[in-house]
Amino acid sequence: MGRIDTGAKPIDEKAVIAAAEQALADISAVKTAVSDVIFGQESVVEQTLLAVLSGGHALLVGVPGLAKTKLVTTLGSVLGLSSNRIQFTPDLMPSDILGSEVMDQDETGRRSFRFVPGPVFTQLLMADEINRASPRTQSALLQAMQEYQVTVAGAPHDLPRPFHVLATQNPLEQEGTYPLPEAQLDRFLMQVDVPYPEMAAERRILLETTGAQEAVARPAITMERLMAIQALIRQMPVPESVVDAILELVRAARPGHGNARVDETVSWGPGPRAGQAMMLCARARALYDGRLAPSIDDVRALAEPILQHRMALTFSARAEGIGIRDVIAGLVTPKAG
Repeated sequence: MGRIDTGAKPIDEKAVIAAAEQALADISAVKTAVSDVIFGQESVVEQTLLAVLSGGHALLVGVPGLAKTKLVTTLGSVLGLSSNRIQFTPDLMPSDILGSEVMDQDETGRRSFRFVPGPVFTQLLMADEINRASPRTQSALLQAMQEYQVTVAGAPHDLPRPFHVLATQNPLEQEGTYPLPEAQLDRFLMQVDVPYPEMAAERRILLETTGAQEAVARPAITMERLMAIQALIRQMPVPESVVDAILELVRAARPGHGNARVDETVSWGPGPRAGQAMMLCARARALYDGRLAPSIDDVRALAEPILQHRMALTFSARAEGIGIRDVIAGLVTPKAG
C-alpha cells in the first residue's frame, strides 16, 4: 500500500492524492469562472473542459448562435492560454492558417527567406465554422493537431505547448458546408453536440447580455497549472474492469466483431485512437467529479461524444432513419445495471 502501479513506473499514492486535491480546487475555480459568462449548457462546458484537461482537441457541433465561439474564447481567458481565432471561409488557403515564407533583403542587398508564423502558432486555436472551408484548407490542421508542429517549405516549426484546437462546426445540412475528412475527425478527442439552451438559461441570457454591462471572463488558473493537471490525469490509475469495458465498447462498435446490429448498420467503426481518447477522458471525468479513478459509468457517459464522429452508417441504415447515436446507445444500454 502507498504505491500505485499505472502500468509505467510506480508513483507515490500520497503525492497523487495531494495533487488531485489541489487540482479539484483549480477545476472548481475554472467551472465557476466559466459559469459567470456561459449560462446553462453544463454538459457542453463539461465535455469541452474534459477534452482540454485530457490534452486533446474538441469539435463543437450546433447551429449558429448557441455561444460556441463565446465558450472557446472564455476558456482561453479562464485557463490562461494565448489564443487566436480563425474564421473559416471557402476562399481560405492553408498558408492563411500555417504561415508562409517571405523574402527579405538586408542592407547589403542579400536576399533570404523568413518564415512568418500564421495564427496556428498559439496555445488555444479557435477554428470557427471549420466545415465552411475546402478540404484542402481543413487538412492544413492535420499535422498540427497530431504532431504539434507544421511543415512549411520543407522546414518543421514546433507549435507552442500546450496546443489545443477547439473547432466549431455547423450541421452538415446547412448550405455551404464541407464534411470534414475522416482522418481529421479522428484527431478530435471528442465531438461535443451543442443543443438549444433550456428556458431558464435562455431567460438569463436575455436579461444579462442585453444591458449596459456584460460579464467578462477572468483568469482562474495559469497555463503552467493547466499542464500540471494534464500530467496528473495521465498518472491516474485505471482499474482493469474499466480497461476491459473500454476495449469491449470500442471493439463492439466495429463491423465484423460479433455485434449483429453494428454489422447491419455501421460501414466503418472506431480505431484504437478512440480507446486512447476514452482512457484519457475517463480519467479526466473522474477528477472533474472529485474521484481518483474512473469507473465504468464514465465509459458509458463518454461513449457518445468519443465514438459518434469515429463511426459511419451504411446507406441502408441512413435510409431507414437510424442515427449513429441510436447505435451507440444500443452498445451502452445493455450494460446498465
